Amino acid sequence: MAADTTAAEAVARLAAERVDHRFKGLPPDAEGLTVGELAAQRRNLFTGGFTTPVLALSAERLRHNLALMETYAARHGLAFAPHGKTSMAPQLFQRQIEHGAWGITLAVPHQVRVAREFGVRRIFLANELVDASALRWIAAELAADPSFRFVCYVDSVRGVELMDAALRGTARPVDVVVELAAGEGARTGARTEADCAAVADAVAATATLRLVGVAGYEGEVPDATPDRVHAWLRRLTSLAADFDRAGRFEDLAADRGTTGDGDGDSDGIIVSAGGSAWFDAVADVFAQLPELSLPVLKLLRSGAYVSHDDGHYSRLTPFTRVPEEGALQPAFRLWAQVVSRPSSEQAFANAGKRDAAYDLDLPAAQVVHRDGTEHPATGVTVTGLSDQHTWLTTTPEADLRVGDWLAMGLSHPCTSFDKWQLIPVTEEDGTVTEYVRTFF
Repeated sequence: MAADTTAAEAVARLAAERVDHRFKGLPPDAEGLTVGELAAQRRNLFTGGFTTPVLALSAERLRHNLALMETYAARHGLAFAPHGKTSMAPQLFQRQIEHGAWGITLAVPHQVRVAREFGVRRIFLANELVDASALRWIAAELAADPSFRFVCYVDSVRGVELMDAALRGTARPVDVVVELAAGEGARTGARTEADCAAVADAVAATATLRLVGVAGYEGEVPDATPDRVHAWLRRLTSLAADFDRAGRFEDLAADRGTTGDGDGDSDGIIVSAGGSAWFDAVADVFAQLPELSLPVLKLLRSGAYVSHDDGHYSRLTPFTRVPEEGALQPAFRLWAQVVSRPSSEQAFANAGKRDAAYDLDLPAAQVVHRDGTEHPATGVTVTGLSDQHTWLTTTPEADLRVGDWLAMGLSHPCTSFDKWQLIPVTEEDGTVTEYVRTFF
C-alpha cells in the first residue's frame, strides 16, 4: 500500500543523515559520512575507531525479541501496539509493525508527531489529550489521511469538554477509550465504574468524539500480586461488557465500515491493557472476555520487550512465570573504558549518568574486552555513577586493567534509549551492521 511505502521510504531516509559531533561514541574519522555509508563499512566495535562510552544493541537479540513477542501475541489472540516511548526509534517501530504489530502506542503529542513523520498508520495514545493545538493537529492529520487511525484515553468529563471545544468543526471524530484506573492511589484513569459511565455519557453528548472501547494499565495496581492484577483486569473486561449491554458502542456499530483505516473500520470494540510486567495476566483475562455485539480488538501495549534489560524487567517479565512460552534476551550493552585503577579494590570507567540508565538499578559489570579477547568481569561490581564516571569495586583477583573495555548490562530500557541519538547494532563478533536513530 502507498502508506506502507511512504513509511519505508521515510525510515530509509535516515541513512542519508551525516555523521558528526552530535552522535556519541562514533568513530571520529567517520565525520561527514552518511549513516548508510558508515553502516556499509561494517566496522568492528572494538577495532573500527569507536570511542567509549558507546551503547550497542545486539542484532541477534533484537531479532529474537521481536519474533518472540510476535509469536506470543498471535498464540494468545492478542493484537499488539508496543509502547513506542521505550525506544522512540522509527526503525524499531517499522520492525515491530513488520512483526505483526497493529500499531504503536505513544504517550505525548511530540511522540505522535515523530511516528506520523515516519508513516505510522495506527497510533494508540495512552493518555488523555487536552492540549488544543495538539488536538487540532491530530484532526488535520485525520482529515488529510483516511488511512490514519488514532485512539486516545479519556478519563474525566472535564477532559471530554476540553477535547470537544478544541475539535468543533473537524471532519472526523476522534476515537477514544475510557480509562479505568487501577485503583485508589494509582496513576490516571476514572476511579470507579460510575465515573467511567459519566465520562462515556459525556463522550456520547459530543459530535467530535467517538467511544470505541475501554483501557487501562494493570502495572499501577497497588501492591500488585497475580490475584490483584487479575481482579482489576476482570473489572476492565466487565466494564467493556457493561458498556456494550448499555448500547454505548451504538455509534461505533453505525459507523462500522465507513471510517477508519481506509478499508472500513474493522477493529470493532477495543479493550486494551498490558505493560511489560503482567502481559500474561492480560492474556489470561482477555481470553475469558464474553462475546460482545461487535468484534473485539484485544490490544496489548508492552514496549520494553524490544531490548529487554539486565535488571528490572529481567526480574519482572512474565516469561519468568511462564518459561514454556520462551524467554526475552537483554539486547543492550554499554561499553566503557577503564581509565583509573587506583587500588586493588577500586577502579573507574568513563561512563556515567549521561550514558547509563540508573533510575531503577545500577548497571551490572558483565564482560572485560582486552586485545581481541573477552573474559567475564568476575569480581567487578558497579557501586555508583557520577556524571561521567562509573565507580567500580574490585576484588584483588579481578582481572581488570586501565585501558580495558568493560561491558555493562543496563536496567530500564526507557531511560537507556533516551541518552543516545544513534546506537550501533552489532553482531556477536562485534561487526556493526546498522545504526538505530532515536527521537526524544
